[in-house]
Amino acid sequence: MTLPVVIVGGLHTDARRSAVRELLTTVPGSVSLHHDLATAAGGTVRRLVRDASGELSRGEAPLVNGCACCALREDLVPELRRLAADGRTRLAVVELWDSVEPRAMAEVVAAHGGGALELTNVITAVEPALVLPYLANGDDLTEAGLASAATDQRTVGDTWARQLEYAPVLALVDGADADDEDRALLAQLHPTARRVETGSGELARLAFAGFDTEAAAAAQHPACALLPQEADEAGVATLVWHRHRPFHPERLYEALEDLACAAARSRGRFWLADRPDTLLAWEAAAGALCVENTGPWLASLPDAAWEMVPPVRRAAAALGWHPEHGDCCQHLVFTSPGLDREGLARLLDSCLLTDAEYTAGREAWKRLPTAFGALLDPVS
Repeated sequence: MTLPVVIVGGLHTDARRSAVRELLTTVPGSVSLHHDLATAAGGTVRRLVRDASGELSRGEAPLVNGCACCALREDLVPELRRLAADGRTRLAVVELWDSVEPRAMAEVVAAHGGGALELTNVITAVEPALVLPYLANGDDLTEAGLASAATDQRTVGDTWARQLEYAPVLALVDGADADDEDRALLAQLHPTARRVETGSGELARLAFAGFDTEAAAAAQHPACALLPQEADEAGVATLVWHRHRPFHPERLYEALEDLACAAARSRGRFWLADRPDTLLAWEAAAGALCVENTGPWLASLPDAAWEMVPPVRRAAAALGWHPEHGDCCQHLVFTSPGLDREGLARLLDSCLLTDAEYTAGREAWKRLPTAFGALLDPVS
């Protein structure tokens, strides 16, 4: 018999526990599995299995290569398989530890569950009043005591953003402090998510709704991400900035600090004139910006290589195909309370190639100073 598995995560610990508790009490035969990574400094990760009546078992898993998350991956599937083999569990609720991101665990369950496990959904638990404070928190996870390994360089803000944006279901645990601005920010950050109030009775049904890890990964890939649309509500705005002219590398680099701090959250894809064939990813939260080389634009590939590209990416490229540049473009989205949309658009536009620089052509673009070398070129 296949065991349904739902993943519940999020940095909002009280909200996450509340969502898990609701699933255990409303789904008969449900069992939760939680790995506590707080004990990693002692060399182990603690495992707790419980149901609505209380603790069923506990144990420990040793760290793998000094990494608590790696220990979680190694221990998770065998424990889930054990629950499946027992035959008495109707739903396995995987409660992730605070800073564990759901995508990694979802893909582990989907890839290694075999016929014994079926990932049926991913839920991030949210207290709306805490969305902005966590998104604006630039502390390293290490400083906050939330790192999963000594090499963990993530921040609270970017970790929370990915937890929020990956899950198709957001379980809202409302505190008295939440207001219209909090709800508007949440809606604009992840407009396609199903937002469910805990206690409404919907969470138990959505736990079995189904989940596709490949589609979820595609929705996060910068080439075909389901980015938010233009919005303005309750003092929160989203700017969608889309252009077909490349950035001048030096002017963009000089503006990075202002752009990273312009919004609570920004993400998307962009195009540098000195690297015209490279699709670059943009992610920023709490003033910390990450830019990354994600491979070539489709327009830069030979026709024969297109067959190796996933259909969802080909479809996304076709929607915005430019007669001269193909899918090469700027597509950046900024969301924040108090967003200066006009000023931000002017700053971004000022970083593009001028008419004279643009008409000089690609060979001239490639000779422009490589201002992003330190960020994009690996050290050999």
